[in-house]
Amino acid sequence: MISVIICTYNRAKYIYDVLQSIALNDYPKSEYEIVLVNNNSTDNTEAEIARFASVYPDVQLRTFVETNQGVAYSRNRGTEEAKGNILIFVDDDATVNREYIAGYAAFFEANPNIYAAGGPIFPDYEDGEEPEWMTYFIRRLLTAYLYFGDKERNFPFNNYPGGGNAAYRREVFDKVGFYDIDLGRTGGMLVAGGEEKDIFRKMNAAGIKFKYLPQCILYHKIPGYKLEKDYFHRVTCGIGASEKIRTLKISKSCYAKRLFAELIKWGGTLVLWCWYAIQFKPRRGNMLVRFRWNVTRNLIG
Repeated sequence: MISVIICTYNRAKYIYDVLQSIALNDYPKSEYEIVLVNNNSTDNTEAEIARFASVYPDVQLRTFVETNQGVAYSRNRGTEEAKGNILIFVDDDATVNREYIAGYAAFFEANPNIYAAGGPIFPDYEDGEEPEWMTYFIRRLLTAYLYFGDKERNFPFNNYPGGGNAAYRREVFDKVGFYDIDLGRTGGMLVAGGEEKDIFRKMNAAGIKFKYLPQCILYHKIPGYKLEKDYFHRVTCGIGASEKIRTLKISKSCYAKRLFAELIKWGGTLVLWCWYAIQFKPRRGNMLVRFRWNVTRNLIG
């Protein structure tokens, strides 16, 4: 049995589409379930879930309400309630390709020694084309963009699956524990994040392998507000705050190493700023500097 886990908070606009994209997968409905965790939504989410259930009664859909606010609480609840041996986490503001579930199922069946995997994440801009100031690094930050080619492979150094498109054998959570509730985002607050990074750091430390699967694709909806200054500011500040929490929970030495890494990243940022200035694309360079500044001041402060 495969469990597709969706944690949602006030995403009535998108929740039907993601559920439908799963239901339209080329995979037997008797062999998977959808575990939907509603994290105290106050919009029309419940009605949209009911609409999906009436249109697709043959899909095994089980819903739960998690009253503790936060994505880590919701993911942990979904993990506890899931009946499957393979747990696939899908973001509530996305859609997946028709080969999605089959891709993960075939991979885990063929690779009993691999315990987790993740696939590409492509932005789906609601307002049209990508902004001119977007760069690779900002794209990953704002849209969760992830693509490492069209071949199955190990993730590049220091990279790991995106939290919105990741699959695990249940044993992973027995070995490394659940998502850290101090790192997960809470409601609309972006002050914390990084619970996925923490899981994969623990997996690396335990020697647990995970792979990149190009066939399991997620399309992440990007509304206009996610490209505005306020959202960018909150997300980048949240990265710094989250990294401080995460590394200090490990050790002061880990935090010191993260500060040193930040210094190196500043060097790369300034090189890129000069490169974009030469190309007469100052907005790209300025956005990178703003990104780095917000991370650094919250990492230190």
